[in-house]
This record gives sequence, structure tokens and C-alpha cells, in this order.
Amino acid sequence: MKSIILREVKSFFGSPIGYLVIAIFLIINGLFLWVFEGEYNILKTGFADMTPFFTLAPWILIFLIPAVTMRSFSDEKKQGTLELLLTKPLSIWEIVNGKFIGALLLIVMAIIPTFIYVWVIYGLGMPEGNIDMGSTIGSYFGLLFLISGYSAIGIFTSTLSENQIVAFIIAVFLCFFIYFGFEGLATVVPSVSNFIAALGMQDHYKSMSRGVIDTRDILYFASITIAFLSFTVYNLKSFKS
Repeated sequence: MKSIILREVKSFFGSPIGYLVIAIFLIINGLFLWVFEGEYNILKTGFADMTPFFTLAPWILIFLIPAVTMRSFSDEKKQGTLELLLTKPLSIWEIVNGKFIGALLLIVMAIIPTFIYVWVIYGLGMPEGNIDMGSTIGSYFGLLFLISGYSAIGIFTSTLSENQIVAFIIAVFLCFFIYFGFEGLATVVPSVSNFIAALGMQDHYKSMSRGVIDTRDILYFASITIAFLSFTVYNLKSFKS
């Protein structure tokens, strides 16, 4: 599996895609959080916290992560190298996990530079250091779990077509629906709104953003990730047979 992870990371940074993903994520966040006027501008909110970043990041990642994962298996299919990959002395689970971890590492690398935002806001607080670190740490954990779920969905959709654009569009739709769709459906059926909202990522992400790491939220994101990785393995087994 290590060889697959290294292969993925090298392929990301052996071409402009890895640097482009990190740059786009940081530039878009930087513009909305520090330059553009609006509700996401930290300097205009009057509060020394990272809430605007953690509100904005999931929406940017809905497009960015599918752009990273769309080539995972689609490219292998298109180039005819998937059969060769499946004949390697690795289980299908190891191949899928290698692809998944490789994509996850790239996105985590894009998140790490945002720690500078925490340092800046820490200094801007009145008095200095007046920032809710519990909520900030919880939000970073929530974002990490969210990235894991998005990446698993993206890896899965890359097995559905050899066309990367098709894989990208399906991944964006699924990520959007699972993150926001259930929240929207909850407003349509008020009688069971809490139950329906709990099926979506947004509800659990918001819960973790309060600084409380609940095992129910962790189990939810773990279940989403494992489920879509299992779907990926099933599709590859069907292809192999």
C-alpha cells in the first residue's frame, strides 16, 4: 500500500495539479477572509474567531476534492493500466486505501498553511489571545473528517467512468447532497427534521465546530468514509471479474 501512496503523492507533485490545488484553496480562502467585503471577512466581523473560514472551507472543498480524486481510477481506466494495477501483489482494499490516503495527504497539506490564520487572529484579539481555541481545534478535527468523507466519495465516483469530467460532476453532486441536501430536506418535513438533518454531514460538522468531539459524529464520518470506500472496492471487484 505504501507504494501506491507514494505513487499518488509523486503524481500530484510531479505535475502542476498538486501545487495548483493548494494555491487555489489558499488564494480563494485568503481573498474571502481578508480582502473581499462580505460576511466572510474576518476583519469586518468584529470577532476574533475562525468561524468564517470553517463556514467557507466545506464549500470550496466540495469542488476542490473531486478535482483531485477524479483521476484516481478514471485515468487508470482510460490509459488501460487498471488491469495491470489490479494484478499487482496487493489486495483491492490496499489499492483503494493507497489512492485514498494519497488524496487525503494532498488536501491536508493545503489545510496546514491556514494555521497562520489562527496565529494572526490570536494576535488581533482584544486582549491578545482572546480566541476560543477549543472551538478552533474542534473545527479543524471536523474539517479533517469532512475531507475524509469527501475524498472517499471522490475516489468512488472515479470508478464509475473513464471520463474524469463525469467523475468530477458526480462527486460534486454527491458531496453537495450529503453535506447540504439533508439539511434542505429537513426544512420540508419539519416533523422529523432533526432525524433527517442528522443524516447529513453539515449537522455533524457543525456539532464538532462547537469544540465538542462527540463519538456519534466521529462514527458518522467514519461510516460515510468506509461505506464509499467499500463501494469503490465492490466496483473494482466487478471490473476485475
